[in-house]
Amino acid sequence: MFDKTYDVVVVGGGHAGTEAAAAAARCGARTLLLTHKLETLGEMSCNPAIGGVGKGHLVREIDALDGLMARAADAAGIHFKLLNRSKGPAVRGPRAQADRGLYRQAVQALLRTQPGLELLADSAEDILLDATGRCTGVVTGTGRRIGAGAVVITTGTFLRGVIHLGEERTPAGRVGEAPSIGLADTLRRLGLPMARLKTGTPPRLDARTIDWAALEAQPGDTPPEPLSWLTERITNPQVACAITETNEATHAVIRANLHRSAVYGGRIEGVGPRYCPSIEDKVVRFADKGRHQIFLEPEGLPGGPDGDVIYPNGISTSLPAEVQAALIATMPGLAKAVILRPGYAIEYDHVDPRALRPTLELRACPGLFLAGQINGTTGYEEAGAQGLMAGLNAAALAGDGPADRVLTRAEAYTGVMLDDLVLQGVSEPYRMLTARSEHRLALRADNAGLRLTERGIAWGCVGTARATAFRRFGAAVTDALAWAHSEAATPTQFAAAGMAVNQDGRRRNVLEALALPSATPEALEALFPRLPSLAPAVRTQLEAEALYAPYLERQAAEMRALAREERMGIPPGLDFTAIPGLSTEMRQRLAAAQPATLGGAGRVAGVTPAALAALAVHLRRHSAERFT
Repeated sequence: MFDKTYDVVVVGGGHAGTEAAAAAARCGARTLLLTHKLETLGEMSCNPAIGGVGKGHLVREIDALDGLMARAADAAGIHFKLLNRSKGPAVRGPRAQADRGLYRQAVQALLRTQPGLELLADSAEDILLDATGRCTGVVTGTGRRIGAGAVVITTGTFLRGVIHLGEERTPAGRVGEAPSIGLADTLRRLGLPMARLKTGTPPRLDARTIDWAALEAQPGDTPPEPLSWLTERITNPQVACAITETNEATHAVIRANLHRSAVYGGRIEGVGPRYCPSIEDKVVRFADKGRHQIFLEPEGLPGGPDGDVIYPNGISTSLPAEVQAALIATMPGLAKAVILRPGYAIEYDHVDPRALRPTLELRACPGLFLAGQINGTTGYEEAGAQGLMAGLNAAALAGDGPADRVLTRAEAYTGVMLDDLVLQGVSEPYRMLTARSEHRLALRADNAGLRLTERGIAWGCVGTARATAFRRFGAAVTDALAWAHSEAATPTQFAAAGMAVNQDGRRRNVLEALALPSATPEALEALFPRLPSLAPAVRTQLEAEALYAPYLERQAAEMRALAREERMGIPPGLDFTAIPGLSTEMRQRLAAAQPATLGGAGRVAGVTPAALAALAVHLRRHSAERFT
């Protein structure tokens, strides 16, 4: 029946697909990664950067579970920046600009050295189902029938993808690569709820034609802070970015040609990302704003194959190529800039993520998982985190275990994202923001390993090197916190060190001292001589604990309450029409969302507290009846 069989087959070689395949293989599943071209594995289709505010949190969480993205970014990184450094640690976002070619090479090297993982250049054109409707494999473009215990689809923008450049329309998943039509038709035949979304990319500029002397340079951090917890130091040469901006002349060019934009000319039906709008959207939606900053970001190291390519972050567009050239020429430093490749918009199919379980398995098709832009998200980091979780669950299911690898909103930004997707769905491409989390003080980028690595060890996806190093670090943090709680100084000692405190006779410990407005590094180290000997990462944990301690105690109580709700599971297929006290509307909303827990039901849009109370009573009664 099958030409070959694997435990897990992953379709797609982007950020979701590579993380899914590597995660499944790390868990011991015999895994096949199926992609159109092996040489494009790990391709950065748009911005050559990883991380940022919110997104950097996801990268650190992927890394905490031994994923690829942070390690690849560190191997390819040429400009590192900790965003929001002047703000609290909860909203700081690590970000790395990467050499596009080096990133691709790093991902491919990690995949090729992963035991249990095979790579195959072919397309997936159909999905195989057994008599019960369970997914059992795929049919490739060359006619191979490949069996699988579980399949993960990560097609990005390839499902019936169409590139829009002015009045031109080109079927493509990205420039130069054909869209996935057969698989899109298969998903529609399964009866899945599908819609169209769009995203875009800016033109690429020739670095040699830019007047860099007229622009404000933006150097990276010194020393650069790695994204991966396992990276000891960054070895690549570092480059500077620069800033330019649009002006009234730019906006005039855009307004005069809006009818030629694919978005405003009515040729695109898909909805674009609100938090990463095209330059046309910015000019229309923010008509009162006279300028928009544009960051000029190198796509590679000088002398390398991408060293002369500049990504102008902030002018994603679908205007015709000649209009793009005209608007770019109006900006400082870009009067003579040459476009190497025009920007474009791309429209593609996606599946309504409310059709998924929290594990990213389709409810209507057991054994079939979806991850990445196919679920209505945008961004490498969102895709990578979904891919990792889908790969873990696919491996668990293929191994005859329950596919129950789930992170809650209280544990991870990954959990926030998946909960948002499967309960709320999307009306536009979903992007991770720190504001989406009600527990963001506890879910920091700096403590991702402390939150998640032990969980990854239990799931079997964390290798020995990370597990050993993490446990050593965790022990150091535990020891430092115990010392910081117990070591204290008197008001007299504080005053002698030059720190103002009330002369109330009360001793204050290290954490209290770190939180004082009058604290300086010199005074703190004079009071507590052990502080300078702490590793920087350990000291970071102490400082965050000191800053957020009162708030974290309150959040911990909220998280315990949330955990109680999350533990109250809702049986699959529960007949909501049979629950007394629920209105027809509440029954319809809950039946459509199919939440897995009482906590999830509370996050379904429009579900009232009264409906939750009725549901809780029913669940408790149902639970009691099972044990009588």
